[in-house]
Amino acid sequence: MAVKINFRPSLRKLSDEELMGRVRQMGDEKAFDELYRRYARRLYGFFFRMLGREGQLASDFTQELFLRVWAVRGRYECGRELCPWFFTMAYNLCRNEYRFRNIAVGFAEEVRGGPDTYEEQPELRMDVQMFDRELSTLLDKLPPEQRVLFALRYEEELTVPQLAEVMGIPEGTVKSRLHYLLQYLRKKLKVYETL
Repeated sequence: MAVKINFRPSLRKLSDEELMGRVRQMGDEKAFDELYRRYARRLYGFFFRMLGREGQLASDFTQELFLRVWAVRGRYECGRELCPWFFTMAYNLCRNEYRFRNIAVGFAEEVRGGPDTYEEQPELRMDVQMFDRELSTLLDKLPPEQRVLFALRYEEELTVPQLAEVMGIPEGTVKSRLHYLLQYLRKKLKVYETL
């Protein structure tokens, strides 16, 4: 009786970079599907927030990004962190869209609290909703690059080095821009500082 041994590791156990290496070197479609499974939702959310909350447009851009990833897979530098590479492409697609269509871009930071807190204190729920609306209004007024910076840092939780790579600017510039952005938002939202 012959025992069949599978030497191919489970794709779910491989790192993003290992998967992309397989895509690059062998054109491994299953590895590419696994990357799609891991990133499509996050990228869709990013595009949704950055492209005026239009679901179909966000879906189209997500598909476009993965088509581009497949097309340029040979340019991927093995070992390079994949998440910033994807978000660099996403950022560039949005930037091109801003240039050519000049669409209104906006998103709102979701302010979450425990459900018990809201049920016990309805006035807190109102304050959080007002804060959310005010923050959304402020973010809508920011230039596109600052909105992208905010979204990538505080919603996608990219690190400063990752942000520098995505945006193509030095880490010191990222830190400075984040500092001034947060200073601006704190000043404008000072009335809510007790929340």
